[in-house]
Amino acid sequence: MKKKKQPENPDVIRLLKKKKKGLLRIVFSRFGITALLLVIQLIILATLFFWFDEDLEYFALASTTFTLLIMLHLFMLDMESSAKLTWMFLLTLVPLPAAIMLLFTEKDSGHSRMSRRLQRLIRDSKGSIAQEESVLRDQDVVESSADSLCRYLNLSNTFPIYNASQATFFPLGEYKFKAMLDELKKAEKFIFLEYFIIDEGLMWGSILKILADKAAQGVEVRVMYDGMCEISTLTSDYPKRLEKLGIKCKSFSPLTPFISTQYNYRDHRKILVIDGKVAFNGGVNLADEYINEIVRFGHWKDTALMIKGKAVDSYTHMFLQMWHLTELKKDLDWSAYFGLADAQENDGYIIPYCDSPLDKFKVGETVYMDILNRAKSYVHIMTPYLILDNELEMSITYAAQRGVDVKLILPGIPDKKMPYALAKTHYKHLLDCGVKIYEYTPGFVHAKVFVSDDEKAVVGTINLDYRSLYHHFECATYMLKTGCIPQIEEDFEDTLEKCSEVTYETIKKTRLSYKIRGGIMKIFAPLM
Repeated sequence: MKKKKQPENPDVIRLLKKKKKGLLRIVFSRFGITALLLVIQLIILATLFFWFDEDLEYFALASTTFTLLIMLHLFMLDMESSAKLTWMFLLTLVPLPAAIMLLFTEKDSGHSRMSRRLQRLIRDSKGSIAQEESVLRDQDVVESSADSLCRYLNLSNTFPIYNASQATFFPLGEYKFKAMLDELKKAEKFIFLEYFIIDEGLMWGSILKILADKAAQGVEVRVMYDGMCEISTLTSDYPKRLEKLGIKCKSFSPLTPFISTQYNYRDHRKILVIDGKVAFNGGVNLADEYINEIVRFGHWKDTALMIKGKAVDSYTHMFLQMWHLTELKKDLDWSAYFGLADAQENDGYIIPYCDSPLDKFKVGETVYMDILNRAKSYVHIMTPYLILDNELEMSITYAAQRGVDVKLILPGIPDKKMPYALAKTHYKHLLDCGVKIYEYTPGFVHAKVFVSDDEKAVVGTINLDYRSLYHHFECATYMLKTGCIPQIEEDFEDTLEKCSEVTYETIKKTRLSYKIRGGIMKIFAPLM
């Protein structure tokens, strides 16, 4: 493994050297709560058996009645069917812990407050960006049904479809990193940076040096990362340490000692906006494995986009909404951050969009399904995880069954063994329906890419798993007839040459440990 290189700026070096990984201060995960409740139930059961050993039939009747009532309540809930099956299994196995956990999840402590704030932000910031109706009526937009998709997306937030913008595709994190450094050095007004993971090393150190220099020159610099970094890569006081460099910083949903389902809602987005003129999006986090500076799971295959032009306003809009989600300010004046992009030649159409777990819209999944359901020739997909609900699996298999060439590229070397095993449980059914599956032999695929019919593509942060589709804040870029789409398809084909195809024979040879893990985890997949 390569040794991490440090940047030359003395202040930045001092900041990085102070790093100590945070410790989990309290167990508040679903798994931890469920385990605790299971222990409590065992204690209660043992006590009841000891006290009421002569009336066990009444206790059994009461327990059965309680379980049936909870199951009836479960069937009345507005919940995805596979999730209901998982809860039913848990209620049968451990009634008391499962019932308490179900009621706790249903109550969704922390959800309502955050949801109200987000809806207020969406309402109050609606005038920041607007849809050009002439673009929505363009022939290519109407014929591709992108106008219908755009109208759907705008039910949940403000997501215009743009022309007069350009997209540059990066087939590896290394290329994105170089472009990021070049563009950051040009910043004159503001830099907005929002990432799921920030880890100290060559990549972040090089970026941080530029951010510190720009802040010293009077550029407004804001950095936001997910609060889970506090137990994995950064210390809990990291925002204060960046503030000493003149950088505004906050962690989203930092870990605090209370129990709330809001900890399910992680900020999985990756956004960089510079001066309202340039934006970056894609799967690449700010850590050295994403640029293959260090090796963790073989070669790290990732993708990203650089956007220039009017469409940058949408990334600015998304960032500011998330930044202010944790604040209580009522008067928002964001006008200084919009309408700054230089004019670009028309290069197809772009819809930047995001997905939130705080509303009823399954935006990320719906965009993927729209591509699958409208595809005529092919849909080629790269994803690190494959944990499908019934609806998405149906769209994938239906596309293949009606003659569309559906290919999936997944990791050959996993970063997490449980999701990897769970992905394999889908293989046989997908093969039966004509879907072709490949595993990236050199290492780990972290790219989240859909490309279809040489005219549509999505590059972003949205994995094909329950966490991305239901529980995380996500973002992506939908493209129609942009100049980089042939490059995205070419990259898929190049990656395919480094993959091994999954066949019925390779499925038979799957290690028994993976089969056992996958079978067990499939029961709990909707709760992962």
